[in-house]
Amino acid sequence: MLIAGEASGDLHASRLISALRKDDPEAEFRFFGGDLMAAAAGVAPDLHYDRLNVMGFSEVLRHLPEIFKNLRRAKELLDTYRPDRLILVDFPGFNLKLARHAARRGVRVDYYISPKIWAWKEWRIKSIRHYVTHIYSILPFEVDFYRKRDYPHVSYVGNPSVEEIDHAMGHIAPLRHFLERQGITDPRPIIALLPGSRRGEIRNNLPLMIEAAKRYPEFQYVVAAAPAMPEIFYREVAQDPGLKVAFGATPTLVKYAKAALVTSGTATLETALVGTPQVVCYRANGRKISYQIMEKLLKVKYVSLPNLIVGNQIVPELLVHKCTVANICRELSPLLQPSPRRDWQLSGYRMMRRKLGTSVAPEYAAELIIAADPDNP
Repeated sequence: MLIAGEASGDLHASRLISALRKDDPEAEFRFFGGDLMAAAAGVAPDLHYDRLNVMGFSEVLRHLPEIFKNLRRAKELLDTYRPDRLILVDFPGFNLKLARHAARRGVRVDYYISPKIWAWKEWRIKSIRHYVTHIYSILPFEVDFYRKRDYPHVSYVGNPSVEEIDHAMGHIAPLRHFLERQGITDPRPIIALLPGSRRGEIRNNLPLMIEAAKRYPEFQYVVAAAPAMPEIFYREVAQDPGLKVAFGATPTLVKYAKAALVTSGTATLETALVGTPQVVCYRANGRKISYQIMEKLLKVKYVSLPNLIVGNQIVPELLVHKCTVANICRELSPLLQPSPRRDWQLSGYRMMRRKLGTSVAPEYAAELIIAADPDNP
C-alpha cells in the first residue's frame, strides 16, 4: 500500500511500483495517488491525490472535514487490505498519522522520499522513531541528519530525478517539434515559468513571474503546466490573453529556455539537472512578518534543493516579501546572457550532480524493500 499526496509523489511512486513489480511480479498494490501510479500498478487509485492536495494554513482549515474523512478512508483501507508494507511518499502531515495507525496494527512502515524535517517541524522525528521502520532517502545529506538524531534506519538510494531527467533529455523533441506541438509560433527565446503544482502556489507566484518576464520584451514566457491542472485555471490566475501554457513537456520547456523562474520545490532540482539557470521564487502571502516567522522556524540556511545539496547558494532564493518583481528582475537579468553569475550557477549544477551519485533510486529502493525483514529495520 502506497500513499502519495501530490504530482511529484505520483511520479516517484510510479517508478518505485514499476521497480517492485519487476523484482516481484506477483506483487499487488493499493494506493492513494495519481494516474502514473495507476498505470504502473494496473489498478485505479483508491483516492486520487487531487483530493488530498491542500496547502497553507487557511486552506487546510477550510478542508479539515475532507482531510479527516480521507485519513479515515486510508485507515480503513489498511485495516481491510492488510498490506505487507505501507510505503509513504513525503506528504508528512497526512502520512505520519497513517504511519502511527499502521504501526499499531503491526504493519511495517517504510518511507520513500523522507519528510523534510531538516527544514522545519523537526519534532516530527519523534513520530518517525516510533512508527517508521526504515527511510529510503533521496537526498544525500539526510543520512547524516537522521543519524545525528538517533535514527539510524536510513539509506540513501540515489535521487530519482537524476534518472528521470536523463531519460527525458535522451528523448527530447527538437525545438521546432516542441513549439509545433504546443502551438507556439513566436520565434523569440523563452523564459520558462514554473509556478508550482498546487493551486495556492500558482495563485501566489504566477502573476509575479509574468510581470517580471514582461520586463524582457525580447523574450517570450511560457508556463509549465502541472499534471491534472486545467488550462482555464492558469488563464484565470494570469489574466493574460496571450498566455502560453505548455502541457506534459516541462523538462523540454526548461531545456529550451534561456532561464527559468521556479517556485521552490522539486522543480528547482529538476531545473538544475537539466542545466538551465534559474531564480527560485516563493511568494506565499508576501508579508514581512511571515518571512520573519519562517526564518525562526527554518532549521536550514537554504530552502532550494540545489543549494542544500551543494551546501552553498548557487541559485538565488527570493522568499515571501523578498519575492518582488524588482528583485526577480535583478537576479534574472545576468542569467539571460553570458555572465559570471550564469557561469557560477552552471558550475554549481555540476557539483550538485556529482554529490547525487549514480544509483537508480527506485530500483535500489525496491531491492532493499523486498529484501528487508518485515520486523527488522
